[in-house]
Amino acid sequence: MMIRWISLPLLLGALAGPAMAADCPVLLKGQGELPKLRAKESIDLCQRFAGKPMLVVNTASFCGFTSQFKGLEALNQKYKAQGLEVLGVPSNDFKQESKDGEETAKVCYVNYGVTFTMTEPQPVRGDDAIPLFRNLAEQSDGTAPRWNFYKYVVDRQGKVIAHFGSTTKPDDPDLVAAIEKAIASKP
Repeated sequence: MMIRWISLPLLLGALAGPAMAADCPVLLKGQGELPKLRAKESIDLCQRFAGKPMLVVNTASFCGFTSQFKGLEALNQKYKAQGLEVLGVPSNDFKQESKDGEETAKVCYVNYGVTFTMTEPQPVRGDDAIPLFRNLAEQSDGTAPRWNFYKYVVDRQGKVIAHFGSTTKPDDPDLVAAIEKAIASKP
């Protein structure tokens, strides 16, 4: 009899796992995991971001827009209590990212004080783009990042509600309005 009582919680826990995976939007599900910048761990996108509003940005350490890290961090600090997740994805697609992850981490974490989630460098455009960025582009009328610091605002259902070019600063009123709309969206 004791075994049945112990197995019931295990069974219920096992059944909860697939239900969570089913709630993961296609945007995140297609990617699976991404390696975290300068860490031995990976980021399970479904587990970490499903049901949360997001700002996804492709970054580069040696770009004229790199100072936008400060503004992105300010957005992160301002809206994280409301559920916003900022995800930075370094990329060398425009030949402005270091080949050394340690140097990329220094630029992000030391030079700009970034506390939001950053991945190891990934391809973000073309045939080699990771599934996350292929899905972001698909949902944005085929618009892949045209340069570094291209920004996608994603609602709680995993739908892109707006995208902004590199020249759009993190404090731009239209970007902030899109983020607030994503935060207000229903899961």
